[in-house]
Amino acid sequence: QAQLVESGGGLVQPGGSLRLSCAVSRILFSIYTMGWYRQAPGKQHELVASITSGGSTAYADSVKGRFTISRDNAKNTVYLQMNSLQPEDTAVYYCNARLDPPNDYWGQGTQVTVSS
Repeated sequence: QAQLVESGGGLVQPGGSLRLSCAVSRILFSIYTMGWYRQAPGKQHELVASITSGGSTAYADSVKGRFTISRDNAKNTVYLQMNSLQPEDTAVYYCNARLDPPNDYWGQGTQVTVSS
């Protein structure tokens, strides 16, 4: 079974930056599409950003130009660089590894709080 471990969350002031990391083990990381999702209290789970095995990226409109997803296949790690953070970015952020069903794995989540 895959293991995904997120890190890098925390409390940051509006306009600040954070870098999330997700270390992946027990699967062939390089062939998986990786994604970052988030869920805020009272809101739906939403896809923030994704990156394919070939390096193609996609972003939610709300984070375009502020967030950057990247992957390091040598380190089995996916990153989410978050700049210009706003209070509405406050959420639990989850890492996801996805291939054809049933290969769909999740991390435990990391809290990001944007507040002054």
